[in-house]
Amino acid sequence: MKHRLFISLIAGNIALAAISSPVYAANDAVQLDKIVVSATRTAQTLDQTIAPTIIIDRKDIERSQAVDAADLLRFHAGIDIGRNGGSGQATSVFIRGTESNHTLVLIDGVRINPGTIGGAAIQNIHPDLIERIEIVKGPRSVLYGSNAIGGVINIITRRSQDRGSQASVRFSNGRYNTKQGNTSLHYSDEALRLGLDLNLISSDGFPTRQQSDLDRGYNNRSINAYTGISTDTVDIELNHWSSKGNTEYLNFSLSPLDQDQINSVTTLKLELAASDFFDSTLKLSKIKDDIDQNQSNDFVKTDANILDWQNNFAIGNIQMLTAGVVLSRENNQALSFGSAFNQDTDTDDLYIQDQITVGNHQLILGVRHTEHSDFGGEFTWSTEYGIQINPSTRISASAGTAFRAPDATDRFGFGGNTNLDPERSRNIEIGMKHRINAGHSLRIGAFRNKISDLISFIDPDGFGVGVAGTNINVDEATIEGLELGCQGNQGNWNYSVDAIIQNPLNDDTNRVLARRAKRSLSAQVDYNVGKFQLGGDFLLTSRRNDSDFSSNENAGYLLVNTGATYRITTEYAISLKVENLFDKEYELADNFNTAGRGLFFEFRYSPAT
Repeated sequence: MKHRLFISLIAGNIALAAISSPVYAANDAVQLDKIVVSATRTAQTLDQTIAPTIIIDRKDIERSQAVDAADLLRFHAGIDIGRNGGSGQATSVFIRGTESNHTLVLIDGVRINPGTIGGAAIQNIHPDLIERIEIVKGPRSVLYGSNAIGGVINIITRRSQDRGSQASVRFSNGRYNTKQGNTSLHYSDEALRLGLDLNLISSDGFPTRQQSDLDRGYNNRSINAYTGISTDTVDIELNHWSSKGNTEYLNFSLSPLDQDQINSVTTLKLELAASDFFDSTLKLSKIKDDIDQNQSNDFVKTDANILDWQNNFAIGNIQMLTAGVVLSRENNQALSFGSAFNQDTDTDDLYIQDQITVGNHQLILGVRHTEHSDFGGEFTWSTEYGIQINPSTRISASAGTAFRAPDATDRFGFGGNTNLDPERSRNIEIGMKHRINAGHSLRIGAFRNKISDLISFIDPDGFGVGVAGTNINVDEATIEGLELGCQGNQGNWNYSVDAIIQNPLNDDTNRVLARRAKRSLSAQVDYNVGKFQLGGDFLLTSRRNDSDFSSNENAGYLLVNTGATYRITTEYAISLKVENLFDKEYELADNFNTAGRGLFFEFRYSPAT
């Protein structure tokens, strides 16, 4: 398979490049001119971006009526979601077949992956506080360090979009007695900006496990607040995002339990635009990720302080050099099943990236050195190349490395091993973007990601039986895949379709990696006429292995959500959403339930100012 994918892609590129290039439609150009910052840590249009990138903007978020960030991600092929029940339950995100802790999650460019377990608490990030999400697929360790093996999800919180005051209020209600309320207040003028977003959500939930009929609920309060001052050359901003709530769940013996959680990021950012040729950004951030179990003394806590200093140097009109330093001081504590630790982890990073554009050619080179207090140094590199072969067709190729540092649980928890090496990957890919005609475009890409030194728990007495087991670097995986996508508009219709065929294989066991589908197809379709907007989200996915240690499988499924919005006036709007329209029974984790068909109602008020 490793060679057939690339041969097929090259053949497709040659054929499609021969298609004539018509004039682009205005709204298609708008889509391609969306600004992306996550792919290179510098602003560029989506059309200029070499890395495969998905943007979920504010219109997409309001249209979806999603209750958390995972609901926004799941209707994009190549992003698999694992969830242990309903709202607030433990949720995992797998990008391009990699592990859930191979996905780096950022809030406004600041990492929120905890040092205790690796996967970010994406189930606690509410869409009402999000302006847009940028998803960059493939290795990004050169720019972001550890965890960025499968990709990066950068969640950008809301900011004032216009001069003057903006305000909105939203209420919604739906199945499982799920109630939400949101208020949003923003103001900006030439020098000052400030804002506050507040969301409250509560749900009675449903039985998380199939062997129980006991509902398990969830409640959460989320806040996004910021204030900033701008001059001609200096911009200073203080922002705070936090999520605080309680989640009820069932343990393996079906005992009812609940836990309190707090996630927060506080950042002071200073931007200096010294000239047209040099700018500098300094960010000081404090991150908290705490979980306290209420029926025992068990807990996990991460507290981190991060300094991120980025400098951009424009060299003529063809080159942008970016250099930065990232210093992280992290404390991790945990008590779980009688195993406890309290450990500090220091990480010092230096990275350099060079972007060169000459005519139709674009070249990006990058290197990073990470010095980790536990395992020592790690070097990563990346190279990306794109060529505009005609006005409507762009071909790209890239290669690079990435890594995941063993977290505190790997090193000091049950089976902990302080001699672990990082998990490492080497990725190559080739892609093409093509504008077919006035309103339609497509993209295609193939990739191969080789991951080594995967950390596994090895128990000589049998998994889960003895106490002599330990974590070691033992497994290897090879993930090969082909991605296809198209989007466009025709009259009042807008659509986007994505598909992936991949083979995420454990090389040692020859098994497909757990909870990752080999095939998935997703689509979003909208119809806009007058004051009405009708839309639908579709996801078709193949079966998945549930575990690396059992033969249980989660069956493939078709999930359809539909919704409608009617704008009564410029200030008032009402929306209806039907989730799981066909009331499909499906599993995202073995023996855990998922939501059935549900009707949700929303009212939104945005007064004119």
